[in-house]
Amino acid sequence: MKRLTLLLLCSVITSAFAAPKVITADRMIDVENGKLIKNAVVVVDGNRIQAAGVQGRITIPEDAERVDLGDATLMPGLMDMHVHLTSDATKHGYKRLSVSLPRAAITGVKHAEDTLMAGFTTVRNVGAPGFADVALRDAINAGDVAGPRMFVAGPSLGVTGGHCDSNLLPYEYEQYSEGVADGPWEVRKAVRRNIKYGATVIKFCATGGVLSKGTKVGAQQYTLEEMEALVAEAHLRGLTVATHAHGTSGIKDAIRAGVDSVEHVSLLDDEAITLALENGTYFSMDIYVTEYILGEGEKAGILEESLNKERIVGKRQRENFEKAVKAGVKMVFGSDAGVYPHGDNGKQFARMVKFGMTPIQAIQAATIHPATLLKQQETLGSLSEGKFADMVAVPGNPLEDMQKMEDIRFVMKDGQIVKTLAM
Repeated sequence: MKRLTLLLLCSVITSAFAAPKVITADRMIDVENGKLIKNAVVVVDGNRIQAAGVQGRITIPEDAERVDLGDATLMPGLMDMHVHLTSDATKHGYKRLSVSLPRAAITGVKHAEDTLMAGFTTVRNVGAPGFADVALRDAINAGDVAGPRMFVAGPSLGVTGGHCDSNLLPYEYEQYSEGVADGPWEVRKAVRRNIKYGATVIKFCATGGVLSKGTKVGAQQYTLEEMEALVAEAHLRGLTVATHAHGTSGIKDAIRAGVDSVEHVSLLDDEAITLALENGTYFSMDIYVTEYILGEGEKAGILEESLNKERIVGKRQRENFEKAVKAGVKMVFGSDAGVYPHGDNGKQFARMVKFGMTPIQAIQAATIHPATLLKQQETLGSLSEGKFADMVAVPGNPLEDMQKMEDIRFVMKDGQIVKTLAM
């Protein structure tokens, strides 16, 4: 960690004077066109991509530093649109009451590096208490710690007693989550507060959830009127909006209210799919996490109530993932890392293919589609001229074996190589 942090700090100072880098590999994935390019080369100047294409057709600067990855596949830095970097997968339920805000923030530093080393150079952190994710993002941007680019939500917004509230303690403790807001004007105020303290996306809970005590996973919580006010306020300020929604009515009202992405989307119906297609809404469906919850969750402190909810929801979610993919709904990669261990994000790729996606669709869901969702497609999401030099490589060809996405050997973020292992 100390070595990597020092490397990143030095890179900030020396990047303006560094020689161009030339990265070559046997293959490269063109995510914008859905093609595999053989004999690939990417030229990096500073923190931007100068050129990318086929070797022999790209002009190589004479003074360039060359990195030949051999039998490997290059692709853009991966993007996970649903993480909780300050959450610890080994502490769920009542165990989380023992974690202080400073401790969560410090833990987030480790998780940020784990995520970057797994090849995820950009994440959307959809909920953290005390704006700890804002502090972590700022520390990464300053070069103080290693981690991915972060788009952060601060505290998730939700109704009193809902999934985004804290429901573990009895009445006399008077405990509420800081994101609780009821009524159209209160939710507007909450959005404004989150923006004031550094949020760059807004996340709210439209329905109950699996891991919250006392909520029905399919029950709608915010009304359509409240959702419309919340989304309008966020969009007025230029921020995108993500909503936690398992239940059918909550999914549909969130789409009607204009959210940019719906998370989990477990209990959708045909009308929800039609609404998503008509509105261009993205789905972010965490179809790997059920394996961790049901396999390791009890040991980590997940309540029996929550385990029972996951037993019901997990299978339905995977069936509906396949249904949504077949219908052509826009999809982004969202793992819910923090519920399960950070750094294991890539395990979801194989499940996305198992449950209906082609390999190239799964990779696009973690590259160009998140960039478009975040309105960052001019600078992120593909290996194209002028974009930030974020890229990863795996041995062999992941389009033939998606489990290779769990074995990232090369990571470059912002033009700096932060991981390189033998292919």
